[in-house]
Amino acid sequence: MSTKVSDHILQRLREWGVDHVFGYPGDGINGLLAAWGRAENQPRFVQSRHEEMSAFEAVGYAKFSGRLGVCVATSGPGAIHLLNGLYDAKLDHVPVLAIVGQTHRTAMGGSYQQEVDLHTLFKDVASDFIETVTVPEQLPNVVDRAIRTAYARRCPTAIIVPGDVQELDYSPPTHEFKMVPSSLGRSSWTAVPSEDSLQRAAEILNSGDKVAILVGQGAAGARAEVERIAELLKAGVAKALLGKDVLSDELPYVTGSIGLLGTRPSYELMRDCDTLLTIGSSFPYTQFMPEFGKARGVQIDIDPHMVGMRYPYEVNLVGDAKATLERLIPMIDPARGPEWYDTVCDNVKRWHEVMERRAQQSADPINPEYVTHALDALLPENAIITSDSGSAANWYARHLTMRPGMRSSLSGTLATMGAGVPYAIGAKFAHPDRPAIALVGDGAMQMNGLAEMITAAKYRHAWEDPRMIVAVFNNRDLNQVTWEMRAMEGAPSFLPSQEIPDVQYAAFARSLGLTGVRVEKPEDVEAGWRAGLEADGPAVIEFLTDPAVPPIPPHATWEQMEATAASILKGDADRGSMIKQGLKAKVQEFLPGHDKK
Repeated sequence: MSTKVSDHILQRLREWGVDHVFGYPGDGINGLLAAWGRAENQPRFVQSRHEEMSAFEAVGYAKFSGRLGVCVATSGPGAIHLLNGLYDAKLDHVPVLAIVGQTHRTAMGGSYQQEVDLHTLFKDVASDFIETVTVPEQLPNVVDRAIRTAYARRCPTAIIVPGDVQELDYSPPTHEFKMVPSSLGRSSWTAVPSEDSLQRAAEILNSGDKVAILVGQGAAGARAEVERIAELLKAGVAKALLGKDVLSDELPYVTGSIGLLGTRPSYELMRDCDTLLTIGSSFPYTQFMPEFGKARGVQIDIDPHMVGMRYPYEVNLVGDAKATLERLIPMIDPARGPEWYDTVCDNVKRWHEVMERRAQQSADPINPEYVTHALDALLPENAIITSDSGSAANWYARHLTMRPGMRSSLSGTLATMGAGVPYAIGAKFAHPDRPAIALVGDGAMQMNGLAEMITAAKYRHAWEDPRMIVAVFNNRDLNQVTWEMRAMEGAPSFLPSQEIPDVQYAAFARSLGLTGVRVEKPEDVEAGWRAGLEADGPAVIEFLTDPAVPPIPPHATWEQMEATAASILKGDADRGSMIKQGLKAKVQEFLPGHDKK
């Protein structure tokens, strides 16, 4: 039997080491689906409930495996549905390949059913490489370039294959004019900055007495080197959300997350430092970085397109974080007093005490901070944690202690809702021997998490460790936006937009044959977590949480909290008065000794 174009595409994916493809069927990829049947499902086709989830699962797989994530969708609506997940990959710099169908070549341009201008559709999200295969001889070059580009530029790429082309007999490019042959593989490489720029960076760092380090996901391969330079500089280390698992939070100088969802010691670190070293991060919120002119800055990033635009750095080192730090560390002078280091460590210690007290505060019915705080002590050492966007991300950022061996991530730059559950599914296929835990708000769970639990149920037996725990913060409120309206717009909650139905999430899980636990009282929170961690498959643990617990930013002041409470009073005097009293208590805990700053 002849080899079809569709057969060759799957063969080429296998030759590149692709072992999973996340997708949803449709007649625009019937040729590929038939090829999967002939290939005995190699690479494995993982069927989601929606193409957007396929893309998110590919992103989660890529984030947690370090390998290419691949998703596939039919023409027209299927291709359109991929966009949100692909933009998540683009903004978080993750290698993902999308393979999409298209109407037959004979119908293109004829306003045919499901015909969409896919080049225009993907022009931005897959701007680094997008190509339509119109003849067999374009392969394997198109596949190879799409994969190499995705890896090299850490981005999404796209291949469009019309339905009739999928069915053509494959013939390779020949040794002729205007043919483009190709070959497999990509050698490893390391970019390093010049010696002169390293010397200038060392001069700046050595002149600082109060050094702050900010790390992002680009520092993930340089854990030991980051620890070493932090110890030499006697620096504190703050982490962008995408870099949460780069360093252990058990290190006394690690101040935790930075930004609106960050910690007080990270805010203090940036406020008071005189020198800033940023490693592998494009953290965008300038207001959480040192005041301009107060601190000298050095940045390390492998992407020359991303350097120098977040802070007025004096030296921008373009290079791999590990290789660059290996060359920079011998130039660092460790002669510094302990005062700054001791201050940073004291701030971190105090913060942990504050978090403990905040988690123990009463709420109606359950304090969401306590839910996440209780999980922290129960986390398996090899756990993979995902978080959805929303107020749940605040508790994820502040209450979970990353320890060596743990992994975590979320939609960091796009901050899209709905990524938490499919990320966890992607993680399970990347590491089927490790437990995955997703922290999800009820809004995101209603958006698409409920349907994707069907996917978890479908593939539970494919995972060596079948545990995938989804924690739903059920507060019947789109909580993050509600608090943003109060704090930023001075407006009370607009119930028609913010209030959402009270869904029986645990009961839905049980209807799928999964573990489902509904936790309604604080004293049952720990037991709820244990039920999920001890389950023999995926589990939904539904916590009834209080929407009145505010995600207070680390730079909050009394005046801002008073203004927020006043905006609530406009909408509901009784509720507003109660929240105002709660805010006062929480600010007292959150800003000890800083009440009027």
